[in-house]
Amino acid sequence: MLSGYSFRPRLWAVALAAAACAAGIALGNWQSRRADEKRALGEHVERVALQGEFLPRYTVYLDNKLNHGRVGYEVITPLRLSSGSSVLVNRGWVAAGTTRDALPEVRTPAGQVRVEGIALDALPRVLSLQKDTGKLRQTLDIERFAFETGLRLEPRVIEQHSDLPDGLARDWQPHDLGIEKHQGYALQWYSLAALALVLLVVLSFRRA
Repeated sequence: MLSGYSFRPRLWAVALAAAACAAGIALGNWQSRRADEKRALGEHVERVALQGEFLPRYTVYLDNKLNHGRVGYEVITPLRLSSGSSVLVNRGWVAAGTTRDALPEVRTPAGQVRVEGIALDALPRVLSLQKDTGKLRQTLDIERFAFETGLRLEPRVIEQHSDLPDGLARDWQPHDLGIEKHQGYALQWYSLAALALVLLVVLSFRRA
């Protein structure tokens, strides 16, 4: 005990600190569980191998994609399967040309090809102030593109990992599942719980 001081916590301060501590621990535990869930999701990525024929007339270039600091495009082409349906394939990255007036030429293998990769629910969405139509786009919505082209598209996108003679780069970056974000939030909530206890102790010492 400090000289001249005694530990005399007020009832309302104890109740407030207890509530803040309980809330911080509960929310921290929830964020930790979310991080664990997304970590498990990343460990169970669906790997696929499909056989089909590319439909180059429907190829789309996603703009403003970086690869090792270079600006370029990600090339999306539908792959028609034997069932008659098609699936969008993110085939890889190509560098932008010296002028943006013309898109770079990309070789598309003809005939039946085997595509291996991982299945994604959708392509990343970005805010676009322009209407996304034509070959060059900011983002690509599967349902809207299916309506636009008349293709029967599966509700997924294949990120191609297998090699094909097309000159595209496929050194994909790991997908951000937000694990670090949840871990950061958990640490903040746990810190709030600890701070509530520290403040209770410090402010409860009063002159005898």
